[in-house]
Amino acid sequence: MSEITPQCEYIPGLSNIPAAQSSISHVDGQRGILEYRGISIQELAQKSTFLETAYLLIWGHLPSQAELEAFERDIRYHRRLKYRIRDMMKCFPETGHPMDALQTAAASLGLFHSRRVLDDEAYIRRAVIRLLAKVPTMVAAFELIRRGNNPITPDDDLDYAANFLYMLTEREPKPIAARVFDTCLTLHAEHTMNTSTFSALVTASTLTDPYGVIASAVGTLAGPLHGGAAEESLNMLTEIGSVNNVRPYVDACIQNQRNIMGFGHRVYKVKDPRATILQSLAEQLFEELGYDPYYDIALELEKVVEEKLGFKGVHANVDFYSGLVYRALGIPRDLFTPMFAIARVAGWLAHWKEQLAANRIFRPTQIYAGSHEVPYISIDQREKSLTT
Repeated sequence: MSEITPQCEYIPGLSNIPAAQSSISHVDGQRGILEYRGISIQELAQKSTFLETAYLLIWGHLPSQAELEAFERDIRYHRRLKYRIRDMMKCFPETGHPMDALQTAAASLGLFHSRRVLDDEAYIRRAVIRLLAKVPTMVAAFELIRRGNNPITPDDDLDYAANFLYMLTEREPKPIAARVFDTCLTLHAEHTMNTSTFSALVTASTLTDPYGVIASAVGTLAGPLHGGAAEESLNMLTEIGSVNNVRPYVDACIQNQRNIMGFGHRVYKVKDPRATILQSLAEQLFEELGYDPYYDIALELEKVVEEKLGFKGVHANVDFYSGLVYRALGIPRDLFTPMFAIARVAGWLAHWKEQLAANRIFRPTQIYAGSHEVPYISIDQREKSLTT
């Protein structure tokens, strides 16, 4: 007699099912609070840097001056890519999406460094350094390669954010641009149990190498239901075209039950605190680098959406203003999601390290909805049934 498995409640997409216990970040969606290791995102955005924030997320505490200097020094040293990885990337089709290129390139690091000594703190630290250092180089390299140019060698005199913009645009950025981009990375570094983080945890739980973990997360982020909203938000502003078209556009979206990109969030029922900071960053860039007329459309759009949907908890999220910031920095639209990935490597690695500390492989069950005791039909009988 076969054992009968108790029937469980089926929750599509595991919505709101706790899958891990973590001390890395906290979100209060009702009050618009985001904390990394207990420190508010507003304070980190104002006072910290991305690499200091990454250290906080991964090792659980703010670094000392010596720890931070060693961390930054090691990352500068490991920014370069092996020539075989560069040559491989030159074989990618220039029409390929940058996220697909990044996933492939990140996974390839495991071929060079996949010792999988996951109980060795030195190995863990080297993996963290390599991934934080090399992922931005990969993104910038593919952008230049697909335009027919050779990648630029990293500049060891530039900090993390400035060096990436230099490798991407082939010129040293203005200080305001580097500072704003660094803050953007901090804002996107971590956000609790989102889909790509869950993907990273599932992969990490098998005790594969960290390069496979990050490649898995990048592949998940590449999907249009997770990453890509910043790009779509900017496309929407382009489609709207002018302030006068905003209200008719919103009315049509509501009537046709169409999403308004950059608004609404699974967790936040008030304005995303990161959106507020990004809006301020956009205004700082406009003052220094020139005004963007899309900003007028964005302001009117947020006003109309608040008026019509705010009572339902639909407010601007992190993606709404990030597209305007990246546009002001001269970043191509299809690189917006890779910008997200560069930052989120810090959060993914923090969760990877936390998973290793008390690992248990993820092995969910399923509810079977198929048939039972179906007889096997021989192939000649199947052929007869098709012809009659």
